Amino acid sequence: MTDKNPILGSLTPGSRRNFLDTLRAENTGAILLLAGAVVALLWANSPWGDSYRDLSASRVGPSGLHLDLTLAQWATDGLLAIFFFVVGVELKREIVDGQLRRPSTAIVPIVAAVGGMAVPALLYAAVNVVGDGAMHGWAVPVATDIAFAVAVLAIAGKGLPTALRAFLLTLAVVDDLLGIIVIAAFYTASLDFVMMGGAALVIAAFGVLVRKRGGASPWLLVPLAVLAWALMHASGIHATIAGVLLGFTVPALAREGENHSLAEHYEHRWRPISAGFAVPVFALFAAGVTMTPDALRDALGNPVAIGVVLGLVVGKPLGITAATWLLVRLTRATLDPALRWLDVVAVACVGGIGFTVALLIGELSFPPGSADSEAGKAAILVGSLLSALLGGLLLAWRSRVHRTAPVRTDDVQVRPQEEPPHNG
Repeated sequence: MTDKNPILGSLTPGSRRNFLDTLRAENTGAILLLAGAVVALLWANSPWGDSYRDLSASRVGPSGLHLDLTLAQWATDGLLAIFFFVVGVELKREIVDGQLRRPSTAIVPIVAAVGGMAVPALLYAAVNVVGDGAMHGWAVPVATDIAFAVAVLAIAGKGLPTALRAFLLTLAVVDDLLGIIVIAAFYTASLDFVMMGGAALVIAAFGVLVRKRGGASPWLLVPLAVLAWALMHASGIHATIAGVLLGFTVPALAREGENHSLAEHYEHRWRPISAGFAVPVFALFAAGVTMTPDALRDALGNPVAIGVVLGLVVGKPLGITAATWLLVRLTRATLDPALRWLDVVAVACVGGIGFTVALLIGELSFPPGSADSEAGKAAILVGSLLSALLGGLLLAWRSRVHRTAPVRTDDVQVRPQEEPPHNG
């Protein structure tokens, strides 16, 4: 009998470090992200709302370099590049030293992430075809916010098997990677190949220097990173892609004589800046949508808002669960007795928390200040909140079930279905 590869299995040592690092840092990041969004909502809907909109529209930067951007654009294009650099480093670690390094285990979160992106996009498209809405916003509900999802899991899912936690983390990482591909492929209007080539050369130079034994000076690497960002911005590709590519160049394995890899070093150094400053400031400028009764009533009838909420709250858990179930069926694998499909459903509901990348795609999909843009932002906030509440309640319930169940859940995994013995 050929052994089947277990899915939703235990963490590798590299993934365990990644997972613990994420749990430690992202809880605080999620709180700060939420604080930025709440401040934006309160400010935008206060008597001083005009000052919020004026501040967002204030232009800063050299016009000769085409960098005279609004503060909101600087937050979206500039600060989020730091966030995507950390994402790029994390992806590199997962691919080289984590769950994604083995095809047999990588296929599970990849298939789940694809299902969790395809179904929300299809639901959005169906609603907007019928309602004559803005079809180019199809990608808004496809993203999962790692910070919020992991924070909800850490708070509500303490009694769940470790394998489910690893599944969510790896799923969210793959989701981020696919979201980055979507941004690069579908939200690039025109390309300047000279600038794009210049960005590639600078990123390559960064990669050579960052691999230098002992590490290159930050006084050299940071200006190179800024130059790569500026050239990428001028090329027509969204500038945050430069952050991902720079992150991919960082070595993910410790070399001889090193206690930690450069990827771990850079992730620890830059994650506080990303989670503590870049992402909350982005939320401050991106989440300031008008939430008056009239605005909410208009949003409820907007196909964009309906499609986004359905995509996040219904499409995400449906797509993730269905894709995982199909994989189990096709590979004849079976869930461990301690693990139930309701556990997978609960984690899949948390996958509907789409915030940072969803707001970014919303910014790219609709003209700033338009009715669709405002409705989309409101829908992301409402859909993410509903997903967090639903997922949190299900996770808390499943945690109680696992804590009271007379079975071991320390190292739960999906084991292959054994074939019956052959006679004769």
